Amino acid sequence: MSGAGLLAGVCGALSVGGLLLAAHALTAAEPPARSRRRKPRPTARPDRPAALRQQVLRVAAAVVAAVVWLVSGWPVGGALAGLAVIGVPWLLTQFSGGNAAVERLEALQEWVRRTSDVLGAGGGLEQTLIRSARTAPGPIAVEVATLAARLQARWPTSRALLAFADDLDDTAGDLVVAALLLGAELRGPGLARVLTELAGSLTEEVTMRRKVEADRAKPRANARWLLLITVAASGLAALNGNYLAPYGTGVGQLVLAVIAGLIGACLLWMRQLTMPAPSPRFLVDTAGGRQTAELESDEVAVR
Repeated sequence: MSGAGLLAGVCGALSVGGLLLAAHALTAAEPPARSRRRKPRPTARPDRPAALRQQVLRVAAAVVAAVVWLVSGWPVGGALAGLAVIGVPWLLTQFSGGNAAVERLEALQEWVRRTSDVLGAGGGLEQTLIRSARTAPGPIAVEVATLAARLQARWPTSRALLAFADDLDDTAGDLVVAALLLGAELRGPGLARVLTELAGSLTEEVTMRRKVEADRAKPRANARWLLLITVAASGLAALNGNYLAPYGTGVGQLVLAVIAGLIGACLLWMRQLTMPAPSPRFLVDTAGGRQTAELESDEVAVR
């Protein structure tokens, strides 16, 4: 085997390994960014359609990578084609998104306002939270239903609310849960008024976030067009065999891998620039075992 052939084989093996790692990184669930409270997991059905789509994408990527490799004889070309099957739809989704967080915040504001109205009419806190699952807005319907299920399962109210804050995973959700925690502890008539004022502040925050997302819309559109132009240019270049002939050697495959890596890094960097910065939360399990022990002691006391 010549030196160029050996170099191409090594490059192909590394490219296929990188393809598998990149596919797993793009489609796997993100790990939690913080330690979670030790609590029983709610009985929720997994998102089977999403998992099935991920499996189909992975199989399609492997098939496309193998076909391109066999037809062209380029290991790097096969790896890049397979990676494009997964990476291009993922990046388009990332560049097209941005309003989901605002919609969740608006849904939270609507839910808080409805809850304050029911509490103001004399409803009990736990029963109001349980009944709110029937009319919860879509973006937070799962979280509210999980809260209602925990309360119906005789979870302590404070513990169920803290788990609800973890499910929402947002600073605004922490503010709402903090108000509900105070209401659950004091049992005073002022909770409805506090929630009404909080709903008003959430409305203002929704307006502010919509303005921010409108400012981010143009960079997202530019990044989306850059991705589509890159894919189209790559497809046209692939149809021109003479143009890509220099990349058929072992060194050419390495150069192609470096160029593709730089383009991918640029697209990921643009994606990072268009993503909103996460807001710091204050209802976080920073005390570790001490807070867990307090929750467990509260549960024993309620029992």
